[in-house]
Amino acid sequence: MHADLSRSTFRPERHYSAVIAQQGRVQLDADANEQTAIQLHQARTLTADLIGQHGGPRDAAGFRIEYVGGRHDIDTLHIHGGRYYVDGILCDADRPAPGVPVPDEAEEEQESGRPPEHWTYWDQPDGFRDPEKPGDRLPSPAQAPFVVYLHVWERSVTAAEDPALREVALGAAMPDTAARAKVVWQVLPLALDELETEETEPSKEVVRAAFTRWAQKQATSSARLAARSERPDHADEDPCLVKPDARYRGPENQLYRVEVHEGGEAEDATFKWSRENGSVVFPVDELDGTWVQLASLGHDDKLDLDVGDRVEFTDTAYASRLEPLPLLRVEELDLPGRRVRLSAEPEPGVGRLPHLHPFLRRWDHHEGPKRKGRTTALRGGAVPVTEGEWLPLEDGIEVYFAKGGTYRTGDHWIIPARTATGSVEWPVDPARRPLLRGPAGIARHFAPLALVKGESGAVDLRLAFGPLASSIPAADEATLAAEARARQEEQAAETDPSGGRSQTTAEAEAAAEGDE
Repeated sequence: MHADLSRSTFRPERHYSAVIAQQGRVQLDADANEQTAIQLHQARTLTADLIGQHGGPRDAAGFRIEYVGGRHDIDTLHIHGGRYYVDGILCDADRPAPGVPVPDEAEEEQESGRPPEHWTYWDQPDGFRDPEKPGDRLPSPAQAPFVVYLHVWERSVTAAEDPALREVALGAAMPDTAARAKVVWQVLPLALDELETEETEPSKEVVRAAFTRWAQKQATSSARLAARSERPDHADEDPCLVKPDARYRGPENQLYRVEVHEGGEAEDATFKWSRENGSVVFPVDELDGTWVQLASLGHDDKLDLDVGDRVEFTDTAYASRLEPLPLLRVEELDLPGRRVRLSAEPEPGVGRLPHLHPFLRRWDHHEGPKRKGRTTALRGGAVPVTEGEWLPLEDGIEVYFAKGGTYRTGDHWIIPARTATGSVEWPVDPARRPLLRGPAGIARHFAPLALVKGESGAVDLRLAFGPLASSIPAADEATLAAEARARQEEQAAETDPSGGRSQTTAEAEAAAEGDE
C-alpha cells in the first residue's frame, strides 16, 4: 500500500488474534492497521475454507459472462451482476444505478434511456481496457477458444485519487487523513493454449484444473530480497544528530519501499525506491507539454519536490493496470505558480482525463548504485536489478536480490529504518545474517469464469454454493414441540400453589384415592 505508514507489523505466522490497547500508552497507526489486518485475515480464511478457492451464492452469483461479437464494431463481454468470492475476497459485480438530476424549471422532465444493468469488458470499473491498444482487444473465438477469468488484487487509494476522502472542514492546507484499501477486480481473456491442456475440446473439469495450475504460477513470485544497514566509509555526519556507531545514518525514522518497476528476468527488470513508502503524491490540475500544474505542493521540504527528483506521472487507470511508465526527472520548479517542468512529456493517453485523477508520485532514487568506481546508469528512470550483490540505497541501507528471480511490476518490500537503533528492522538468522524474503505484495488472486468457444455463447466455469440454512425436518419439529410442552408444564408447576403439582395431576390422584 502506497500510504504514509510508520511500519507494517501484521505477520500471520505469529498467530495474533487481536491488538490489545493499554491505558496511558501511545496509539500508533501500525496497531490499528494490524487489528484490521488480523480481522481481514480471519474473515477471508474462514470464507475460503467454507467456499473453496472461488464460488458465488447460488441465487446471486455474479460475473456471468456473455460474449457479444460479430454483430458489432468491436467485440465485447457482458459482465452480469452479483457476488463472487475469490480466495475469500468478496467481489461485487453489481452496477450502481446512476443518479437522476433535478430537471430545470424551464424544461419538462423527459424519460431518458436506462443504462445497462451489467458491466462490459470495455467499461468495467477497474479494467480500463483501451480499444486502441491491440493487446487489450478480445481474441477471436472463431480462430481459437479463450478463457475469461477474474483477476483480483488490492491497492491503496488516497485523497489524490478520490477527493471525497478529504475532509474540507479541516481547511485547504490540511493534508489528507486516512487512506483506503480497495479490492480491484478485472475480467480478462486468456488463450486456451496458455493453459497447456492436451485435449482439443477439454471439459469444464479439465479447464478448471489447468487454470488452477496456471493461476498458481502467476500468483507465486520467485523474487527474493534481503536488506541490511552498514556504516558507510564516508560516515561523517554530525554526531549530535546521528550516533557515531550507527549503521543507519539517516537523521529520521523512515519506511523504505523497494518496488519492482519493470518486470521480467533480472537482465530486463528495474526497481525504484522511496524513503516514504511511495506515499508522496501531488494531484495534477493540468498538463501542458512538459509543464505540470499541481493542485498543491508539499507542506515542508521533506514532502516537497526539488529539481532532480524522479517522479511517476500516472492516473487511476494506469495505477490499476499495473503497467510501468517512464520515471521522469524534475527539471524546473515554479513554486508561486505551483508548476513543475519534467524532462519529457508524459506517455500519450496518461493523465489527460480529469475524472481519472492524474497525479505525480515522487521516488527518491537519483542514480544507480556505484560499482567499480562508476555509477550505474538508470534505465527508463529506474534502477537496473543486479542479483547476487549488495546494492546501496542511501544512509547505509543496502538491499540484495537473490539470483534466479523473476520480477513482476508492483511487487515490493518495505524496510523500517530507526534512528534509536541505528539500523533497519529485518529478520536475521542466529548468525545475524539477513534472511531473503518474498515480496510483501502485491497478492494476486485468480478465478475462471467462462470458456468462450464461438458466437454461440460461453461455457460457464463458475462454481456456486447454497445457503447453510434449510427447513427443519418434521421429526425435529415434533421433538421441538414436545420440548416446548415440557417447558410449559414445568413453568405451570412452579406457579401452582398446591405444592408444585399441577391441578390436573392433583385431581387424578384424588380420584384414585376415592376408588380405593
